[in-house]
Amino acid sequence: MDLIDQIKKSIDSKTKPVGSLGMIEEIANKICLLQKSTSPTLINPTIIIFAGDHGISNSGVSKYPQKVTYQMVRNFLEGGAAINVFSRTFSIELLVVDAGVNYKFDYLDNLINSKIDFGTKNFINQKAMTKSQLEKCFKFGKKIIQDISPKETNIMGFGEMGIGNTSSATMIMSSLLDLPIDKCVGIGTGLDNQQLITKTKILQEAKLFHKKITDVYEILQTFGGFEIVQMCSAMLEAYNKNMIIMVDGFIASCAYLAAYNINPKIKNNALFSHKSSENGHELLLHILKVKPILSLDMRLGEGTGCALAYPIILNSVNFMNNMATFENAQVSTQSND
Repeated sequence: MDLIDQIKKSIDSKTKPVGSLGMIEEIANKICLLQKSTSPTLINPTIIIFAGDHGISNSGVSKYPQKVTYQMVRNFLEGGAAINVFSRTFSIELLVVDAGVNYKFDYLDNLINSKIDFGTKNFINQKAMTKSQLEKCFKFGKKIIQDISPKETNIMGFGEMGIGNTSSATMIMSSLLDLPIDKCVGIGTGLDNQQLITKTKILQEAKLFHKKITDVYEILQTFGGFEIVQMCSAMLEAYNKNMIIMVDGFIASCAYLAAYNINPKIKNNALFSHKSSENGHELLLHILKVKPILSLDMRLGEGTGCALAYPIILNSVNFMNNMATFENAQVSTQSND
């Protein structure tokens, strides 16, 4: 009997009607295949928040000023943000990465210094970063996972923080999937209708300025944020380490989209934590043909979806390891009539 059949037999032998646990069974099956075992484990769950600033934020695409990025990073470090609350509840380690925040931090134990620069350039009329900076992002993102690897962590969540990064993610999605901007753009930090119209027009003009770009690396160089590119690289390295990859909302999903374009096999390791209320996310999930675990009308980022989805993933693993089978519980599997 091959592994696929072994896993199916193990799932179907539990004391329940076949398929009755729905997505719990799907998650369990995916993790079992990934770990090549019918007794899967989750070790040292960790969420990484990649933070960076964006030049585009100075063009009126966000409701909040750029300084909110560093203020929220300090909030993460002080334990006061939503992701701190949620990750503590489920004993998930939280790491924060300064990928390119426009602020000089006194680096602490829980802040990883991965700064490329003090924010990207404004991609309205120039590339967001140089080729050298892009290469550093890939190098730094890979190293972050390599440094975590000795802890034997096998499940990693990916979140972000960066005023203006929904605009960056919108451009990445639009370019990689050859979609119009208005299919991908959303309200971000809470724009009203007129502000959304302005944001859409600004991004459309930026896309026209740079003309059509199809190469994933050039798209990331042109429109990416330091935090988005480092997250993309970290996801790719997490795949190389055979980790379960928990993808957060819209921005993390766009980082994943870039990683998927580089290595489509990453899909075997990815679980999508939730469907964001950000406009382009539902379409992106549909195009990727993936099913989100939760749908809670959130659009906060920070990895909050990963933290909230984690207990469902954990219970999918516990179900495999701890639920009785029909045989050992002496429960009949068919009618005796």
